[in-house]
Amino acid sequence: MQQQDLPGKLGSAAVLIRFGVRLLVLAVFAMFGSIGFGRSLTALLWMSTILSAVVAVIRREPPLDTILNHWDEAVTYAAMCMLVSGLNQTL
Repeated sequence: MQQQDLPGKLGSAAVLIRFGVRLLVLAVFAMFGSIGFGRSLTALLWMSTILSAVVAVIRREPPLDTILNHWDEAVTYAAMCMLVSGLNQTL
C-alpha cells in the first residue's frame, strides 16, 4: 500500500512559487525602509528565516525531506541574509 500525500503538503513547485512571492514582497517592503534597502532587506530576511523555522517546527516538517518545505526556505533565507549582509559591508 502506497502512502498518499497529506492535503496540507505542497509540492516543490508550489513551495518555489511561495518563496518567490515572499521574496518579492520582502524586496518591496525593503525599498520603503528608512535605514536603507540593504539593511532593511537583511533584517527582513533574518525575520523570514526565524518565521520559516518556527512554522516548520509547528507543522512538524522533516528537515531533510524529499520535497521542499519550510526548512529549505529557512536555510535559503539565512543564506540570502548572510549574502546581503556581506554585500552591505563591502559597499
